[in-house]
Amino acid sequence: MSILPLDPSHYPAVIELGNLVHGENYLDLDGIKMMHKLGTQHGLNASFVAIDESNQVVGFRTSYSAGQWPIDKWCSPALWPVDEQHMAYFKCIAIHPDAQGQGIGPKLLKASVEVLKQQGAKAGVSHLWQQSPGNGAVKYFTKAGGKLIKVHDDRWLDLTLYEGYRCTLCDTECHCQAAEMVLEF
Repeated sequence: MSILPLDPSHYPAVIELGNLVHGENYLDLDGIKMMHKLGTQHGLNASFVAIDESNQVVGFRTSYSAGQWPIDKWCSPALWPVDEQHMAYFKCIAIHPDAQGQGIGPKLLKASVEVLKQQGAKAGVSHLWQQSPGNGAVKYFTKAGGKLIKVHDDRWLDLTLYEGYRCTLCDTECHCQAAEMVLEF
């Protein structure tokens, strides 16, 4: 297993994996290009892929550099332990179902954190899918040291209603909750 910085040659596989794990229309070419751009600062890329022995992308993590991502209504900066300019954002992680449970997620997170620290971030925030099977997303982030800040209802509802996203649980009207969690570095 290799953990490598995300590059454009990985985009098709990352899009396919993201849509498999998170639902139809979760990710497209414009979306992954934007994620890649928002995670690159000072020539350092904070987004990574996991490549298996068959040279297949079996996981990815996209992360946004501090000061380069939009803080929206789903964020609670007054509750964060660091100021907004030092807060990175853990945008997305997906591990192929056949590769889950092999420690790939923590390796991808570690790689992102190391680069984010080099870029000047002091912490990262994420919105984790509370309804993931067995609440695995929150468990994984908690095990890494993440702390729950706030739970947001209907976090992805607008994406299903207006942008064509299809939640793997709720289909075209997502009422899943997001756990806003922070990981200090």
